[in-house]
Amino acid sequence: MIALQGKWTLITGASSGIGEAFARECAAKGSHLILVARSEDKLIALAEKLQREYRIQAEVIVSDLSQEGSPSKLYEQCLERGIGVDILINNAGFATYGIFEQLSGSRQHEEVMLNVSAVVNLTHLFLPEMLKRKSGVVINVASTAGFQPLPNMAVYGATKAFVLSFTEALWEENRKRGVQFLALCPGSTETEFFNVVGADEASVGKRDTPENVVQVAFRSLQADKVYVIPGIKNYISAQMSRFLTRKQMLLVVSRMLRTRH
Repeated sequence: MIALQGKWTLITGASSGIGEAFARECAAKGSHLILVARSEDKLIALAEKLQREYRIQAEVIVSDLSQEGSPSKLYEQCLERGIGVDILINNAGFATYGIFEQLSGSRQHEEVMLNVSAVVNLTHLFLPEMLKRKSGVVINVASTAGFQPLPNMAVYGATKAFVLSFTEALWEENRKRGVQFLALCPGSTETEFFNVVGADEASVGKRDTPENVVQVAFRSLQADKVYVIPGIKNYISAQMSRFLTRKQMLLVVSRMLRTRH
C-alpha cells in the first residue's frame, strides 16, 4: 500500500462523511493530518480522538473554501505552521437540486467555487512542492455524476465532470514526475450530502459506506488507476453513456432525478 507513515495529509471536508473516513484511515496508517472544514467543534473533536488513538499529529484549520481567497489563506497557514503537504485530498463539495433558474444564483456560485475553483487552486498551490520532492499524492473526489449531464442537478454534474477531466489530465502530466493523481468517483454514499441537498430523491441506488469508498481509493492508488468508481452497479451505470446517444442518456437521467411536486 501507499506509505503514509510520518507524512502529512491535508483533507478538505474532513468533519464528516468521506472526509472523516479518509482522516481515520490515514491516521491508522501513521499519517499526520491537516483537517479542514467549516465546523470547528467537529474538527477539534476528531483531531483529539485520532491523536489519542494513533499517536499522530493533527492540525485543525477552519475554512470556508467556497469563498474567494480561502485556498490561498489555507496554503499560507500550512506554511506558517511549517507543514509540507505530502497527500492532498480535495474532498469538500456540495450539490444543489432543482430547476436551474429557480435555484439561488449565489448558492450555485458557491457550489462552483467549492467544487471546482478550490480544487484547482489547492492543487496549483501544493503540487509544486510535491514535484520538488518527486513524491506526492492528490486525490480529487469527483462522482458518478461526472459521467453524464444531470437535469435537475445541472451545476453539480458539470462541476464533477470538470473534476474528473481535470484529474485525468494531471494524472498524465505527472505520472512520470513522482506525483500520483486519482479521481475518486463514488455513487450515493451514507453521508450528510443529501441532507445538504435537501432531496432524498437525488440519491440513486443503494448507498455505499464512506469507509468502503476510502478503501477502494487506496487500493486504486496502489494500482496506479487514473479514476475509480466504487461498486459494480455504479460502474455499469457510469458506462451507460457509451452505449446510448446523448439525448437518450438525458432522458434516462431525467427520469431518475425528477423534482418533487
